[in-house]
Amino acid sequence: MSKAKKIFIEGLWKDNPIFRQILGICSALAVTNLMVNSFVMGIGLIFVTSFSSLTVSILRTFTPKHIRMMVQTLIISSYVIIVDIVLKAYYPTMSEALGPYVGLIITNCIIMGRCEAFAQNNPPFASFLDGIASGIGYAFILLFIAFFRELAGFGTLFGFPVLGDWWMKWSIMVMPPGAFFMLAIVIWLARNLSPENEDEKEGATA
Repeated sequence: MSKAKKIFIEGLWKDNPIFRQILGICSALAVTNLMVNSFVMGIGLIFVTSFSSLTVSILRTFTPKHIRMMVQTLIISSYVIIVDIVLKAYYPTMSEALGPYVGLIITNCIIMGRCEAFAQNNPPFASFLDGIASGIGYAFILLFIAFFRELAGFGTLFGFPVLGDWWMKWSIMVMPPGAFFMLAIVIWLARNLSPENEDEKEGATA
């Protein structure tokens, strides 16, 4: 298996930031009531994670160890500011809908975790791929949760009516409890359907 393929498999499934590491769930719960919000947040995080990891990897040999966390935070915040400016300039409605959650990307543990755990010890291209993979893994879970929340809560997908007037909207699905409920189901499914989990069960019964 090539290194690039291994990085993507780990980022998308084996080391998925949400259902494996339980990181970045604040935004996962906050913006997943609509798929379009989740999609934009996912794209923003893919951009920030990939380019932050790339930059940290390039500068890793020049960054003193005692200030590396501050340097990483500065790098991450710079890319988040770019995302925020682009949204406000070209998509003001979306920027308003996402509110403070774009700025909170800076504090997302996924980004700092990949910078510290991977980019700090690996070459630039591999770090860039790792950032993309982790971002895609995060975005996929956001969209998966948003699919069911928007469909059940509004009867729409990406704002387009799907179920019609006959559907009785589940108000709870667009409220915070619905987000917790869906996230719990995702984590439960991922951990029970995982081949690694099956291996653990076999080892326990052997």
